[in-house]
Amino acid sequence: MKEVEEEELNTPVEMDGETTYEHHKLIVDDNQVMMRIDKFLANQIANMTRNKVQKLAEQNFILVNDVAVKSSYKIKPKDVVLVTQDFPKRDKTLVPQDIPVTIVHEDDDLVIVNKEPGMVVHPSYGHYTGTLLNALKFHIDKLAQSDDDTRPGLVHRIDKNTSGILVVAKTEPALVYIQKQFFDRITSRRYRALVWGDFEEDEGTITGNIGRSLRNRKVMDVFPEGEEYGRHAVTHYTVLERFGYVTLVECRLETGRTHQIRAHFKHIGHPLFNDEVYGGDRVLRGTTFSKYKQFVQNCFKVMPRHALHAKSLGFHHPKDEQWVQFDSELPKDFSDVLDRWRNYTEQRLQKEGE
Repeated sequence: MKEVEEEELNTPVEMDGETTYEHHKLIVDDNQVMMRIDKFLANQIANMTRNKVQKLAEQNFILVNDVAVKSSYKIKPKDVVLVTQDFPKRDKTLVPQDIPVTIVHEDDDLVIVNKEPGMVVHPSYGHYTGTLLNALKFHIDKLAQSDDDTRPGLVHRIDKNTSGILVVAKTEPALVYIQKQFFDRITSRRYRALVWGDFEEDEGTITGNIGRSLRNRKVMDVFPEGEEYGRHAVTHYTVLERFGYVTLVECRLETGRTHQIRAHFKHIGHPLFNDEVYGGDRVLRGTTFSKYKQFVQNCFKVMPRHALHAKSLGFHHPKDEQWVQFDSELPKDFSDVLDRWRNYTEQRLQKEGE
């Protein structure tokens, strides 16, 4: 299923003499099974519920192949679905904002940023200002134009609560050149993640299609290889440090799907530490002693987000095609939590040895 960018969908549509505006356009995938359109749209569009779809359908705002349909309509492969409203979409012009950002490197072609946790990368629903791109628009004279005016120069993204390295292009040739490297999987992306549980092996590979959950559209699920649903995804990992109940791992992405690391580790029974979306925000390993539970809760307070950091990024520079590598230190909340686990583990092992 392909969803056209929303900013391209602000054109008026004549319907029974009335003017409406396209807000979403979706082209149903060739392999999509028949499904009620209210369920389909609720699964595919953020902040859309079946009840909302049903109300829109009652007002003839849901069109399939340019014909208004009821919410009970069952979609078929290649259907063109339009979600319209009687008002134009919100103006999401990117506004420059004087927000501090950590720039690791800048040249005529690109800028490398070490994003702080809690900062959204680009404007989206509910986050029209205060994003990394709002800040870069203020600090950088020029960013590459893209198909989306709210995402100039954006090559890739990381989650709001994931910290670490990002590359943003300043020229159109640089944007195309680096994007192709991501598409061809020749970049080097390494992450640090603190996950629940211990591993028998020192390294491994997680493979499984990643697609939006059929039960909860806000999260991603992993589906077996060979299934038609989801997109092929591969994550390699190496154990860096063991704390018994949690483990620090390095993740190397072969693909770059939404929530890939978080969904993959949840799939193998090792959710990221304090990942509330994927079930890591409670005590999953360890003792039943209240003192230990309090220790974990204190760690959650120190790092009130999922424990994931984009540590390094490597690619061929668009100017001379030479390989460049950029690295970042762990943010303070991450390093503080690791120090707490080191101290706790050392004390626990000392008591066990007595």
